Amino acid sequence: MNLEDFELIYKNDRVEIKDKKKVKAKLIDILGEENVSDDEIDIFAYSRDTTLINTNWTLQGVLVSKPDFITWPETREQITGILKLANDEKIPVTPFAEGSGVVGGALAIHGGIILDMKKFNKILEINDTDLSVTVETGVNGMNLERYLNAKGYTGGHVPQSLYTSSVGGWIAHKAAGQFSTKYGKIEDIVMGMEVILPNGDIIEFKPIARASTGPQLDKFFIGNEGTLGIITKATLKIWPYPEKRGLISYAFPTIEDSLEATRHILRQQIYPAVMRIYDADETERHFGHIKEAKGKVMVVFVCEGVEKLVDLEVLITRETCEKFKGVDCGEEPVEHWFETRFKVTDTSSTPTFKLVFDTIEIGFLWDKAADMYHSVVEATKNVKGIVLITAHVSHFYPNGVGFYFTFAGVPPKGKGDFEFYQEVWNTIIKAVEDAGGSFGHHHGVGINRSKWMPVEWGKSFETIKAIKKLLDPNNILNPGKIYEDPWEKGGDN
Repeated sequence: MNLEDFELIYKNDRVEIKDKKKVKAKLIDILGEENVSDDEIDIFAYSRDTTLINTNWTLQGVLVSKPDFITWPETREQITGILKLANDEKIPVTPFAEGSGVVGGALAIHGGIILDMKKFNKILEINDTDLSVTVETGVNGMNLERYLNAKGYTGGHVPQSLYTSSVGGWIAHKAAGQFSTKYGKIEDIVMGMEVILPNGDIIEFKPIARASTGPQLDKFFIGNEGTLGIITKATLKIWPYPEKRGLISYAFPTIEDSLEATRHILRQQIYPAVMRIYDADETERHFGHIKEAKGKVMVVFVCEGVEKLVDLEVLITRETCEKFKGVDCGEEPVEHWFETRFKVTDTSSTPTFKLVFDTIEIGFLWDKAADMYHSVVEATKNVKGIVLITAHVSHFYPNGVGFYFTFAGVPPKGKGDFEFYQEVWNTIIKAVEDAGGSFGHHHGVGINRSKWMPVEWGKSFETIKAIKKLLDPNNILNPGKIYEDPWEKGGDN
């Protein structure tokens, strides 16, 4: 492994550490030699997250980021020591969970220190009376869910990245799980947490069901993407493991019919744990073997909980689907979804076909949801080189929905991968923002969406930038994310 053979996109944006030997020695004093590395193989391993264009670039010998040191702290005091050193030496620190983010949030584009949280992996306490679990935030999502299941509970938070993500990553990127319609998103599940600020101070938000004690400062750290603080411990809601599951699927003539059916289910205060709409193209891709779904829009449902409640939810869900022209497709499509829900083979197979591929999830209210879907699809199809644009709807609220678009294409002659990639991203986000939606539903901002933050937030964006400057005056904690647009300075490939 010789990293000098790799081209570095953000070479000019790196913070040059004047005396790396001195900094490494200080890191070893703080952490111990076994918890610090500048070996090339470790630098390479932490040079990327799961941002999909990264796969193409890595195969081409290009790196988006190149950290100087990898660290694996085991205590709060060690994290505090790293941050104080970083402030003294003006060295960037990039928190790292499990690297499954897809927007560049864990990329050390300015170099510096990677702070990997994987050793904060203890499950500390289950409180059956309060229905809560307290954990260190480096704990793996699937390990936590298996532990809870064995004790008779569920955490209710099951993102597609469950096997490759952590509690800290969920909170930092404001994640949403596949069962979110019943259990809520991570911001609904977090009850309390411990945060280390950029200057090394430790603050705690005690677990509480609700309090009217001023602004909800704790919520400001949910979705902060490691730019305002490092979350080391959290207390989360849990639920008794469901007694029963009801599996339902219906195929609808149009996307409009499917949206109306799901909207009316929620209006009746029926909340299936899982509701997923697949447009006609995704239905063909995922459920092409289902005869009743040919040329239609598939919707799958999972109702779970106490048996009597599940029976009622199943009944009302079926009645509502049939009212809006749904055709019953039985349990098999849902069983197929359960079998394949963690498979993401598209992300690894597309580079072999020289395709530029990515996913973009957005939030929208109900009243123009169908129009927005058609606008995004039509605008994206007009980008020269696009070969695929499809969507599914995976998150639902009484007031709106979260769409998840997938695109793939081959850059036309004279246009590079990155230029094409940016064009598609900008086309989709502009269509969403013009229609009044939100450019990100649950993947976060990272690098990919930072350009659009002033549009999304308006004048209030200056306020959150001011808070960042107040908490992190040296801009050492995950610089280049959320508050600035690094793509404009780098990314020539």
